[in-house]
Amino acid sequence: MNVYAAPIRDLRFVLEELLAHRSLSLPGFEEATPDLVEAVLEEAAKLAGDVWGPLNASGDRQGAKRHTDGSVTTPEGFAAAYQAYVEGGWNGIGVSEALGGQNLPEVVASAVQEMLHGANMALGLCPMLTAGAIEALAHHGSDDLKATYLPKLVEGTWTGTMNLTESQAGSDLSQVRTRAIPENDHYRISGQKIYITWGEHDAAENIIHLVLARKPDAPEGNKGISLFLVPKFLVNEDGSLGEHNDVTCASIEHKLGIHGSPTCTLSFGENGGAIGYLVGEEGVALITCSP
Repeated sequence: MNVYAAPIRDLRFVLEELLAHRSLSLPGFEEATPDLVEAVLEEAAKLAGDVWGPLNASGDRQGAKRHTDGSVTTPEGFAAAYQAYVEGGWNGIGVSEALGGQNLPEVVASAVQEMLHGANMALGLCPMLTAGAIEALAHHGSDDLKATYLPKLVEGTWTGTMNLTESQAGSDLSQVRTRAIPENDHYRISGQKIYITWGEHDAAENIIHLVLARKPDAPEGNKGISLFLVPKFLVNEDGSLGEHNDVTCASIEHKLGIHGSPTCTLSFGENGGAIGYLVGEEGVALITCSP
């Protein structure tokens, strides 16, 4: 069994001595008292040490598995450990109360992340990507997108991804070729993305992909790239999940480490185009991705 002992003493030293709780006393965080923060750290340490940590080595040995239908199974225990995280309200710890979060200072959320990532980095990558999706939507999403997707993302019952890289567009995103064809109130997305962390898995009800793509008439280079939200499952007007969107996992990478984290190649639009929605303004995706 992998043993992880959370560095509570070190984290407490940083918060109490180096920061002197300055960030905890800022306006809007009055409820983040030292006693509350101490209780949060202690409970997070239990989750990290008792639930996540014991799965680190076994998860790396088993790895994520892709099946012939394109579905991906995470290592034994990962889905249950993630559900324990969700049920404890940990996913929204640093998110504002207005968005359904716990409204604790980011420095406290970072301390919690330090413990969870230290205990099991492969599993910790899942909520890390979701946090990025929450930030992008909160800053740039339309009111309709926020109302439909943010509550579940903040809860953690839906997870998020960021789809940037393509086989010909790694560090140079100006070469992105994924297409977005306008259709009524949405777009049809087609193309392939690689190295997508937690791009397909069995730990959440839905996966919300944020995808870089360009319209047919968009200019070349970075100014032609826009950001689109593409859900794994379409969402009905009443909030229930609808049909599977036109996005599939074509393969998962065979990596040197963190095998429990499914790093996927995702194919969009093999059967007519995945339905996607514009996030923010056209042509400013690289700004939208970095709130």
